[in-house]
Amino acid sequence: MISTVILQAAGGNMIGTIVPMVLIMVVFYFFMIRPQMKKAKDHKKLVEELKVGDKIVTTAGIHGKIVGAAETTFLIETEGGGKIRFDKSAISLDATKAAAPKA
Repeated sequence: MISTVILQAAGGNMIGTIVPMVLIMVVFYFFMIRPQMKKAKDHKKLVEELKVGDKIVTTAGIHGKIVGAAETTFLIETEGGGKIRFDKSAISLDATKAAAPKA
């Protein structure tokens, strides 16, 4: 009799501990993980849509125009005429689309 009362109390306490942990994980997923996954997907789409002639801004803040593209890199021409090769993941903004007037 006493042992069943102890087991029932322990089981009820276990559920009371697990439910808040599950809720914390769900909140963490929707506020941290999911937005980060969406941002990574949007960045990948942005990089895939870039082509030679587009003006871009890198994560380092360098402005330039794409003059060449390889599998994983872009060749960027800066305002002074210099050319720099950047990894595609270093592109942060498509300045061509950002400067275009929105209809």
